[in-house]
Amino acid sequence: MIKKVKGGYRVLSEKGRNMGGPYKTREEAAKRLRQIEFFKHKKG
Repeated sequence: MIKKVKGGYRVLSEKGRNMGGPYKTREEAAKRLRQIEFFKHKKG
């Protein structure tokens, strides 16, 4: 999920752990979230 914080936007896991950021724009955070999802579902 993407959450707005003081420094911009941060990518968080469902449990609330930081997965990257802060990013200046929501678009940059969304790009990182897509990368995380891609590698989560990538098969060997």
